[in-house]
Amino acid sequence: MQLSNTVEGLQEDLAQLAGLGEGAVAEAASRLAVALVGPVTVRLLDLLGDAAAELGEQLPTGRVELRISGRDADLVYVEQADAPEESELVEDQTARISLRLPEPLKAQIEQAAAREGVSANTWIVRALGRSASTGRTTRSHKRLSGYGWA
Repeated sequence: MQLSNTVEGLQEDLAQLAGLGEGAVAEAASRLAVALVGPVTVRLLDLLGDAAAELGEQLPTGRVELRISGRDADLVYVEQADAPEESELVEDQTARISLRLPEPLKAQIEQAAAREGVSANTWIVRALGRSASTGRTTRSHKRLSGYGWA
């Protein structure tokens, strides 16, 4: 995605609106169009970062990264290796945790586990294993993942 095209389009729109005015109004609108380049670009990157995070949360495996190169940005799917089997995660399965879940979340977990053909416990252990091994949390507000260069 070329962010510069979107930003330039907004500048052109503002310039056309400025043409409706005269003198000082047109000059002020022209200056605003130039001044808005940075803030609009940052807002677009925030939006794309949020979109990447939301898309990543909906994927059963892998993640979506926002990659920035100059004024270009790409949303890229990155495959994630399967999480280790439950038996590989713990040598001695004596650790227990009591977990209270809202009923709708429990139902979602059971449905996801059924889709993958595993128990709810195995599904939870795998999900936690993936999250712990990547340092990724389920919600990543305003956090960008990936790489970029200018």
